[in-house]
Amino acid sequence: METANILIVDDELGILKLLDITLRKENFINIETSSTGKGTLQLVKDNDYDVILLDIMLPDISGFELCTEIRKYTNTPIIFVSARSTDFDKLTGLGIGGDDYITKPFNPLEVVARIKVILRRQKMYEAAQQQQSIKYDFGYFAFNPESATLKVDHQIVECTAKELELLHFFCKNPNRIYTTSQLYEFVWGNDVYGEEKTVTIHISKLRKKLGDDTRKPKIIVNLRGIGYKFIPPKEGLLCE
Repeated sequence: METANILIVDDELGILKLLDITLRKENFINIETSSTGKGTLQLVKDNDYDVILLDIMLPDISGFELCTEIRKYTNTPIIFVSARSTDFDKLTGLGIGGDDYITKPFNPLEVVARIKVILRRQKMYEAAQQQQSIKYDFGYFAFNPESATLKVDHQIVECTAKELELLHFFCKNPNRIYTTSQLYEFVWGNDVYGEEKTVTIHISKLRKKLGDDTRKPKIIVNLRGIGYKFIPPKEGLLCE
C-alpha cells in the first residue's frame, strides 16, 4: 500500500470518482477530495499532502489563484489537471508554482504515472539529503540541500520542491552543458512524457530568485541551440 497523502481538487464529481478509483486500484489509500477553493485551502492548512491534483476552473476561485494561495503554506508538488490546454495556460500554471500540467481529457493511468514519478523523485531527493550535509556557498547566495533552504544576500528565498531539485542538480554539475531534454530527464524523470517548456519556466524562475539577469544571465547561461550551463559565481564552491 502507498502511504502518500494525495489531495484531488475538481468540481466535477465524475473526475473525482475516476481518479479516486484509479488511485485506489494502484494501492494509494490516503486520498482526500475537494470541489471548492475555500475548502481546499482549509484542507491544506490543516493537513500535510505529498501531491495535490488541482483543476483550474473551480466554482469559487481560479485554480491559478488557489495555487498562489497554497504556495503561502506549503511547497507540496502541485499537478494541474485541466481542460484548458493552451500554451499560455500551461506556462501560467508552471510559472506560479505548479510542478506539472496534464490536460483533459486524460488517461487516468498517466496521472498515476506522473504522481509516482514525483513521489519517487522526492524519496530520492530526501535520501540524498540524509546522506550528505554539503552546503553550496557561492558568495552572495548559498544553498543547503539538507535543510532545503536558499539564501540570497543572507535572506531566505522561498522555492518550490522542483526548483530546489533543479538548483541542486546544477550545483552538483557546474560548468557542464545540458540540453533541455536532459534536464527534464534528470530532474523530472525519464519515464514520463512532459513539456520541455517546463524546464524553461523553472530556469526562468530560478534566475529571478538568484538575482541573475534574465536578459543577460551569468549564472544559468543559455547556449542557443545547445542547452544550459550553470556557472558558479565563485569557485571553491563546496564547504562543510
